[in-house]
Amino acid sequence: MGVLVVACSRPGAELRAVTTTSPPTTTRAPTTTTIAPTTTAVPTTTVPEKGWLVIQGAGDVNLDPSYIPALAERGYEWAWSGLGGLFLDDNLTVINLECSPSALGVAEPKAFTFQCPEGMPEMAAAGVDVTNLGNNHSQDFGKEAMLDGRRRLLEAGLDPVGAGVDATEATGFARFEIEGWKVAVLGFGGVRPHDGWIATNEQPGMADGDTLETMIAAVIAAEEWADWIVVAIHWGKELDLEPRPDDIERTRAMIEAGADVVFGHHAHRLQPFELVGERPVFWGLGNFVWPRLSDKGAESAVGRVVISPGGDINGCLVPAEIESSGHPVLTAEPACDVGL
Repeated sequence: MGVLVVACSRPGAELRAVTTTSPPTTTRAPTTTTIAPTTTAVPTTTVPEKGWLVIQGAGDVNLDPSYIPALAERGYEWAWSGLGGLFLDDNLTVINLECSPSALGVAEPKAFTFQCPEGMPEMAAAGVDVTNLGNNHSQDFGKEAMLDGRRRLLEAGLDPVGAGVDATEATGFARFEIEGWKVAVLGFGGVRPHDGWIATNEQPGMADGDTLETMIAAVIAAEEWADWIVVAIHWGKELDLEPRPDDIERTRAMIEAGADVVFGHHAHRLQPFELVGERPVFWGLGNFVWPRLSDKGAESAVGRVVISPGGDINGCLVPAEIESSGHPVLTAEPACDVGL
């Protein structure tokens, strides 16, 4: 997908010697003038050597201490302490942040509103790199709070995707250059209280995850720069165990347009992993940093993608369980690091 441009100039040609002879009326010996050959340096472009690439995704993360009191009691780093440093050992980690990361604003008139002004440095220290804000809770306390939260995430060293000051920023991609590869991450929200949450040319909001034309255009724009494109998308129906037909349709279209990895979330249930067009798709990663509300809801996983230096790609689910509210713990080792 990347474009290699080599700039060069034509090497200087070696010129033949030029000989001039004096007129016959003089006895001066003939003189010979030789023009020395010249060379011009040829600029070269060094192509980075490709290495192994490990990209991971997790589902819904909620850092609201009023919803998960243990976070305030034990410290926000406790939320990540059951992972054995899994996110520190990869190259890129993407999660869905299911709360408004700001102290600003007033709660929207909806059943559940989540506010999480703290815990971002601890999340970054645990190895999280990208936070999707394209969901039905990032604007729980209004657009100003969402934009303030976006700024706070950046200050903590986290790249927010899926929401922004306008449609251009919301559908833009986070970019990473890792192990010789260029990786783009996009975020989309297909679940929202109303259409006023969608970013437009005139207002802040989240990236529209329902309009296929918008999504395809964003993927194509990312493809112009990236070798690999990762999509985080909030979609589906709560408590469903399988993807909906329209989710499948959107996924196929995005992959045909150039997407390479899809991390889905919202259903609060773990859904299957499969390869679609030889590309890893995690239909629903379930809850992650979340209250343990039921045994089924406590079933979780990390979506893991491994890419070889030659560009072969593989994926798998790394099983986890929310042992107690706000505390996911791995229950098995990754199984997709072989076979490439």
